[in-house]
Amino acid sequence: MTPEALKKLVNNSLEDMKAVDIQIIDLKGKADFADFMVIASGTSDRHLHAMADKIIQDSKDNGVPPIGMEGEDSRDWVLVDLGDIIVHLMRPEIRQLYALDKLWSLPAKRPS
Repeated sequence: MTPEALKKLVNNSLEDMKAVDIQIIDLKGKADFADFMVIASGTSDRHLHAMADKIIQDSKDNGVPPIGMEGEDSRDWVLVDLGDIIVHLMRPEIRQLYALDKLWSLPAKRPS
């Protein structure tokens, strides 16, 4: 599956699960570890984990098993690594605190 198709799959999974404020950030030229970062908020720890489970199941169903998941025991932040796409699922207050949306939306630094 191409990174673009996987990005759409993740976005659809999050929309199905009523994720709040879905942001998709293009990392090309900014990072080597992934092509896209998806950040979304959930209304509770159960909501975060349900969204992560949906993304994992949908990606497996489409032949893209996740590389890993972090935050299974967390109440505030869950990360799903799909290789080309990193998905951050956060409670709104944690998302505001770390401001990953703003950090990764900055333009890539030009080489000297």
